[in-house]
Amino acid sequence: MADLSLERIGKNFGPVEVIHALDLMVRDGEFVVLVGPSGCGKSTLLRMIAGLDTISRGRLHIGGRDASALPPQKRNIAMVFQSYALFPHMTVRENILFGPGIRGDARALAEERLAAAAQMLNLTPYLDRKPGQLSGGQRQRVAMGRAVMREPDLFLFDEPLSNLDAQLRVQMRTEIKALHQKLGTTIIYVTHDQIEAMTMADRIVVMNGGRIEQEGKPLELYDRPANTFVAGFLGSPPMNLLAARLEGGQIRLADGASLATAFQGAAAGDVIMGVRPERFRPADGGPLGLEVEVVEPTGAETHLFGTLAGTPVRIVVADRLAARPGQRLALDVSPGDIHLFDAGSGRRIEAPTRAA
Repeated sequence: MADLSLERIGKNFGPVEVIHALDLMVRDGEFVVLVGPSGCGKSTLLRMIAGLDTISRGRLHIGGRDASALPPQKRNIAMVFQSYALFPHMTVRENILFGPGIRGDARALAEERLAAAAQMLNLTPYLDRKPGQLSGGQRQRVAMGRAVMREPDLFLFDEPLSNLDAQLRVQMRTEIKALHQKLGTTIIYVTHDQIEAMTMADRIVVMNGGRIEQEGKPLELYDRPANTFVAGFLGSPPMNLLAARLEGGQIRLADGASLATAFQGAAAGDVIMGVRPERFRPADGGPLGLEVEVVEPTGAETHLFGTLAGTPVRIVVADRLAARPGQRLALDVSPGDIHLFDAGSGRRIEAPTRAA
């Protein structure tokens, strides 16, 4: 196991700068998820850590050792990709033992580690099957088994669940998290799926345009997003963002609706009001009016799509709400559930603290 330190790491492809002087510290044994939209640089950053892409500038340390110029095979990392990359003519046993055979590991020791890895990943009954006889989830577990056999300092996962169906994704999320708890190895995991990030990570790093927008524990980012990008990206469904005006601690929306806030004493000005979908609540005579367009009952919840003050929004109600398209639904929201962001910069506005 080892920690990872990135110091002012940058990457250029010709004149195009795709990673901008990025700093990141990953502690020994930590599960860190890099999340962001396509093209944000998260997979490029992972490939730089693995040594598959060169570093244009900055330093990279693994376990205190400068690995900036080391070739991949000398970094003691194991990488699991979106594609399983299994040898189709080999059995599961032969696929998993291929790496130790190339490295010249002792056969008896390799067989012992294979038995332990197969038991951990529930692969023991499938060791004599070939990849074509396995499901997608089983193939991904074989790929993970090859990584485990290396006994690496770092596990790197590059969107490993993207090719799986919804049910298998949920199952594999649990299995990867359980693997981390058993091994205690440092894991860096790349995904664009916010649910994967929220459920698996010890710490989430949100990237955008080759830069880190915010990092922290999942619920810290969910409850206190640093800016409108993080607020609108993290969460499923994401936070609703509406243009508003703050005056005297009151929020006024474009349709004239007014809400009390926890921002008494804050400077007046144009703001972006953020509210999580589940924080709205139906209320007879409530100050907000949702023009309902689509109703999605899910059983435990009801999802409502519509417009609020002329802005498209999504509301999640933890009831089987008898709403219908075309209806105007009165809503309210508690002052403590309102997030405010600067209309110009998009940065979070903190509510003034009251003196004791």
